[in-house]
Amino acid sequence: MVSKDTVYLLRECNAGTQMAVYSLNEVLGNVKDQKLCDILTASRNHHEQLGNELHILLQKHGEETKDPGMMAKGMSWVKTNAKLAIDDSDRVCADLITDGCNMGIKTIQRHINQYPAADKEARGKAKELISIEEALAGDLKAFL
Repeated sequence: MVSKDTVYLLRECNAGTQMAVYSLNEVLGNVKDQKLCDILTASRNHHEQLGNELHILLQKHGEETKDPGMMAKGMSWVKTNAKLAIDDSDRVCADLITDGCNMGIKTIQRHINQYPAADKEARGKAKELISIEEALAGDLKAFL
């Protein structure tokens, strides 16, 4: 039998990938620099791929995915649109996504710590998500 920690960690990671895809899509329409657009698009695709893998794992365990909270999505939308209304530069886009990466890293690490009985595969996927976020934040430094 699969532990509840495994399911909870997989759900949180899945919600994290969905939030990342949502946020990346929010800023992509405002990006002017082709290199930045390519970085964000590649990361979005990577998040989608990981999200699909997480969805399959959850189904394998007979569980449903968890959507990001409406409050989190709403607050993200307000912050993104307010900042871009004032300044729609690539620097602001990079700054918004960097903030999202940092929040994602903290949140997923907190869940890794919160669900210590999660199996090796779930913990591996969580660490993979953190790695994707760290890489994206690193790639965005040149645009800040």
